[in-house]
Amino acid sequence: MVGVYGGGRMGSGIAHAFLLAGATVRIVETSDATVQATRVRVESSVAKADQRGTLPAPAIELLSRLTVTTDHARLQACALVIEAVPEDPDLKRRVLRGVEHVAPEAVLATNTSSLSVDDLARDLARPERFVGLHFFNPVPASELVEIVVGAKTAPDLVANAQAWITALGKTAITVSDSPGFASSRLGVVLALEAMRMLEAGVASVDDIDTALTLGYKHPLGPLKTTDIVGLDVRLAIAEHLARELGDRFDPPNILREMVAAGHLGRKTGKGFYDWQ
Repeated sequence: MVGVYGGGRMGSGIAHAFLLAGATVRIVETSDATVQATRVRVESSVAKADQRGTLPAPAIELLSRLTVTTDHARLQACALVIEAVPEDPDLKRRVLRGVEHVAPEAVLATNTSSLSVDDLARDLARPERFVGLHFFNPVPASELVEIVVGAKTAPDLVANAQAWITALGKTAITVSDSPGFASSRLGVVLALEAMRMLEAGVASVDDIDTALTLGYKHPLGPLKTTDIVGLDVRLAIAEHLARELGDRFDPPNILREMVAAGHLGRKTGKGFYDWQ
């Protein structure tokens, strides 16, 4: 049984991926309203997969293995609990401490895309049972999961995590705990430079992205990818990396201005592209 704390876009996607692999999944949310929204989000995702003919079993069977609740104690029976709340280190540490309290035997994982695994583990009683599992959006379709190994993460847990990712039908890469890991660090550098080029009038959004999709065979350009990830998420990661690694990660003004205006990408309908 797998627990997911936080049923937003990433948490719901992680739950979907584990349901596809045959797991029983419990998602913990913070209120009755978010419980309902999370259930609808997962049901909608599963229904779309069913329409595409990509489910391994009937949708009703998958969803019968899903529980969405506000009761933290329901995590007690879980062998693995994945934290998937927003990229706020204080919030993540509070959630992880709470989960460890109610499910002391469970392996804990964080879905952070850039925060230090060691820092998040600092208040845990069993940091050797804690690991980073960085899933990518959209989770069900994404082929990659980044396993982030903390200084105290047990070697056998890393091996188990690799087996879990394989069971999900995805590919794992393993990295040591460092700012931005591998994927976020590389992806953010490319995205920030694309934004600076746009800001300077070097080329249009479409032409910058086409340079990477046709010239370098990237499946998506850096600006469209930013829209899918979320401009607010990119901004938070860039600010964190700038503090840790220096001013080459300073967010350009265009990113700050778009976030301030509420243009966060696909989830709000407008970013570098119009998603309406």
